[in-house]
Amino acid sequence: MKNIILLLLVVQFACSSNDENTGPDSSENTDNPVPVQRSFNSYKTGNTVDKETNPVGGICLMGGASENDQAMKWFLERADGGDILVLRASGADGYNNYMYSELGVSVNSVETIVVKSAEASDESYIHEQIKSAEAIWFAGGDQWDYISFWRDTAIASLINDAITTRKIVIGGTSAGMAIQGAYYFTAKNGTITSTTALNDPYDKAMTIDSKSFIKNSYLSDVITDTHYDNPDRKGRHVTFLARILKDTGFRIKGIACDESTAVCIDELGLARIYGDHPSYDDNAYFIQTNPDLQNVLPENCSAGNPLDWNLNGTAIKVYKVVGTSEGTNSFNLNDWETGEGGVWENWSVNKGELSFNQL
Repeated sequence: MKNIILLLLVVQFACSSNDENTGPDSSENTDNPVPVQRSFNSYKTGNTVDKETNPVGGICLMGGASENDQAMKWFLERADGGDILVLRASGADGYNNYMYSELGVSVNSVETIVVKSAEASDESYIHEQIKSAEAIWFAGGDQWDYISFWRDTAIASLINDAITTRKIVIGGTSAGMAIQGAYYFTAKNGTITSTTALNDPYDKAMTIDSKSFIKNSYLSDVITDTHYDNPDRKGRHVTFLARILKDTGFRIKGIACDESTAVCIDELGLARIYGDHPSYDDNAYFIQTNPDLQNVLPENCSAGNPLDWNLNGTAIKVYKVVGTSEGTNSFNLNDWETGEGGVWENWSVNKGELSFNQL
């Protein structure tokens, strides 16, 4: 009997010694845990079961600062009660309750995915959420994060497939709007002011690209800009157009929004403008080289020199239209000449100074 008891004690000691030193819950591991590194965070509100609906497409472009509630309702309604995916590279879940329960539009769920690095582009979980979303919204932040993280990746391919095949509605504010055009300011070298751009169109911060990223059919020849009234970005946007024209020969167009203003483009190419006019001077701008001129090249668009793009004060033609809570004012992107509720202006640049002339 003593031998049996001794044997049991030896076995018990051997097992307990093994647990204390090498088990997954050992004191060594508890005192010095190995952190789990993730390339993204996810926050979900609403139903955890996917709901397939029939979105009707469209693009919502917001100029930054506070969201325009009426434009956001337009965006959510076009998801047909489906699942909303918010993609961002900073921040957290600030959109979840706002989209899910504060606007009075019924949706199945709202999920925010915050990516931390380019490695997240290979995450199968994110891929699946894109595949099941009826609407995708890009938050503000730094557009270079979005471009460097997602361009030429499965994420961009899946988003474009969703736009084309499933007719999802897509949109974004600030940096999220800046990436929607086929041409875009990358901000790779930081932002640039209108003054700097106008005085040197080839400044190192003038990083413009057209490498395929987000493919919106009505924005295939457009470069967007945001926060148009804070700070004033009209000058740099015009310089974007001048650079593209000088470097490529293409007469690219521009769409821009003041803060708290939105351009909502339906599946037929009609853009409605939302804002809080007349309480606030909220405007959207549809900018093009003057279609009445055969030669629209800038007189001087060169490195180290102020931009000259005058052409007798008629170089650029702009439809400026105020945004209302009902979105009653509009502009037709099929012909870029039919509008309602706005005014036409000529813009021009003389030795780095931007001028406006209402027609």
